[in-house]
Amino acid sequence: MHKGYLCLVLHGHLPYVRHPEHEDFLEEDWLYEAITETYVPLILAFERLVNDKVKFRITMTLSPTLISMLSDSLLQDRYLKHINRLIELAHKEIERTRWQPEFHELAKMYLSEFSKARDTFLRYNRNLINAFKYFQDIGRLEVITCGATHGYFPLMNACKESVKAQVRVAVSHYESVFGRKPKGIWLPECGYHPGHDEILKESGISYFFTDSHGILHATPRPKYGVFAPVYCKGTGVACFARDLESSKQVWSSIEGYPGDYNYREFYRDIGFDLEYDYIKPYIHPDGVRINTGIKYYRITGTGNNKEAYVSRWAQDRAAEHAGNFMFNRQKQIDYLYGLMQKKPIIVSPYDAELFGHWWYEGPMWIEYLIRKIAFDQDEISLATASDYLEENPRNQVVTPSYSSWGWKGYSEMWLQGQNDWIYRHLYAASGRMTELAKSYPNENGLVNRALNQALRELLLAQSSDWAFILGTGTHTEYALRRTKDHLLKFNRLYEDIKSNSIDQEWLADIEYKDNIFPGIDYKTHQ
Repeated sequence: MHKGYLCLVLHGHLPYVRHPEHEDFLEEDWLYEAITETYVPLILAFERLVNDKVKFRITMTLSPTLISMLSDSLLQDRYLKHINRLIELAHKEIERTRWQPEFHELAKMYLSEFSKARDTFLRYNRNLINAFKYFQDIGRLEVITCGATHGYFPLMNACKESVKAQVRVAVSHYESVFGRKPKGIWLPECGYHPGHDEILKESGISYFFTDSHGILHATPRPKYGVFAPVYCKGTGVACFARDLESSKQVWSSIEGYPGDYNYREFYRDIGFDLEYDYIKPYIHPDGVRINTGIKYYRITGTGNNKEAYVSRWAQDRAAEHAGNFMFNRQKQIDYLYGLMQKKPIIVSPYDAELFGHWWYEGPMWIEYLIRKIAFDQDEISLATASDYLEENPRNQVVTPSYSSWGWKGYSEMWLQGQNDWIYRHLYAASGRMTELAKSYPNENGLVNRALNQALRELLLAQSSDWAFILGTGTHTEYALRRTKDHLLKFNRLYEDIKSNSIDQEWLADIEYKDNIFPGIDYKTHQ
């Protein structure tokens, strides 16, 4: 009889990047890389587990922006072009490395992986959401939602109408895709502000996740710490907190598994290593060197000297690390079970893109872990948050604390010198959107289209990704442009609607470019 639960949560999210006005757009590669390196490998791992009749339960966020991009025909066409180009490059690499046996086998490995990625993409009719929907329908995956555009809720509390819109649009969009309402939500950046559970309850959300201090600093203090959920006072919405010990073991590149010297080195890619004339057809048309995904070296050590990647060694280490993770959770759960006198739940959430993209062996590690839990022990049971609540409906009632899983645990990452200026503009736009929703309660035709597009532009401007990028100092020009562009579009729409002078041609153009949430209703922002 098992003594406790392990709740693995993979948070799948990318900012909405779609630029039909450009034939090739550098930041769109974020999606293409994630498909090839994270989502397809996870899907293939889940397929193998299902085919082998290995029972498992995993929670996965698919943010509305990620779902929208994976479902978009333009981006699907562009991904197919992208993966075909990589397959062509892999063929060339097999020929180029024929006298370098340590690289030659790796080139063949990449050709196989790229071909599998294309085959999987086509097998699910070019929409990988079909795969995740299938795994949910057969009871292996629980897909939860997120804020509509990953807006950071704690810094939106001054305009709660926008928090409500982020949640309502997300829930409506989820239902249109999966044919059911989401049971849970991943609060963007794990950001919780006391009282926002009321908004979640209103939209039918049963539970959410916070970082550990969101529960540890709750009022009153939770009896079982982070190892049991709590119910929010007044709403009954359940809150689950991250277990730091299990999380750090995986995500830390220094102390965690991904830093093992036998694993693949992320920062050595042939897009930067090989001669420019050779690699030019496979990098950005402007000549900017980019990652191709073909990487021949292992981490090796802390220095600059890198040795060839050995796939077998990495697989062995992934299996060892999966066993080590399971052993540590067994000991942790055994101790907690004796202390709590009830079954604890260990919540281990990670960014999905860690697995495969940043940590190449990550999907392999997950598959090994699931198999070991299924066959090598009887103390741990994989479960989702809703599984736990169904078996344990009685839990302590508290008020969770303001918190996030960002730098220093609160809002500093999204509110610092490089990005704090954006909020006065977002707040002003939010107020204007509420004004529009109340002033035009039953519009149709052109005005209705303009009002709906105004809400799209506001939601896109609110994405926490832009403030995060500005804070980290990478891709800042793009994040700055996206923030300003969406706000400028929103303000022009506001003025045009108020003055009854909507430019139909311009509206059609931005509807085409920013076409997220086709079923959006501007009246949700009030």
